[in-house]
Amino acid sequence: MKTRSQIRPYWHLLSLVAILGATAVLASANVAAQAWPTRQPIKLVAVFPPGGSVDQVARIVSVPLAQELGANVIVENKGGASGSIGASFVAAAPADGYTFAVVFDTHGVNPALIPNLPFDSKKDLTPLVLVGTSPMVLATFAGSEYKTFADVVAAAKAKKNVSYGSIGSGSLGHVAMTLLGKNGGIDWTHVPYKGGGPLMNDAVAGHVPLSIGSVFVTKPHIDSGRMRPLAVTTPKRSPDLPNVPTLAESGYPGFDAPAWWALLAPAKTPPEIVKRMNEALNKILKQPDIAKKLDAQGIDVVGGTPEAARAFIERQMDIWAKVVRDNGIKPD
Repeated sequence: MKTRSQIRPYWHLLSLVAILGATAVLASANVAAQAWPTRQPIKLVAVFPPGGSVDQVARIVSVPLAQELGANVIVENKGGASGSIGASFVAAAPADGYTFAVVFDTHGVNPALIPNLPFDSKKDLTPLVLVGTSPMVLATFAGSEYKTFADVVAAAKAKKNVSYGSIGSGSLGHVAMTLLGKNGGIDWTHVPYKGGGPLMNDAVAGHVPLSIGSVFVTKPHIDSGRMRPLAVTTPKRSPDLPNVPTLAESGYPGFDAPAWWALLAPAKTPPEIVKRMNEALNKILKQPDIAKKLDAQGIDVVGGTPEAARAFIERQMDIWAKVVRDNGIKPD
């Protein structure tokens, strides 16, 4: 049998191997961190299909972001389940600074709306920046009897079975109209659609008397004269629709239901990468040509710190969770 003095050198050898191994792992991690963001393409995951505002925001941001970071930036669409499929993909992705999510306002509704989400919206994703906000527009078709929002309220209170369309059950438009109806004692019927395109097709044709949607989906039809805007859902009038009153002006003070867009990272992304991405994105959002492109989508640029983005997003989650719970709103 070997004595303790004979065994001791082996323990020293094993300790040395362990130390060298740990050092190698740390060195590898440091090399990977130092290599960011050029080791591989950066992926912006747009959580809705091509053609919508989320996709547009991702593509508008991707080109100047690549230039600012000196890296390859690609956009990948992962739509479905009100944006939760794409958000789930990013939440589960390696927190190495190469996968980020571009999300829409549905991200603030989904935690309350969709049971058993495979991720925690507050804990598993880190906000990078709030790109911007936009009013939603309550509108009607050109030949409608509704000339003002007061006409809609009068019809609803006269039990004339007023109905409105949104981009889907549990969408921000749906929960906002539910809150408005509850606060104002207005009884109306919700007609859910599978996105802004189908909604606008029926709204323009008068198949649904009212629509609630972002400036992005509604304004082209207002500009063409086929839709009449009645009110916007933010406390201030939209610069894109300066003659359209707010719901606050229409008798519902304090009403605020903005559409919004943000970039998020997996929760454990290194703080230095979060900081660098936030700085790069803020620099991009201040570029006049980028602001102009976002304005063309009806988006008012916000920017700011990750902390400000988190505070805004979590407040949206808290507001709409209560509306969903109190009214038993279900997803499509």
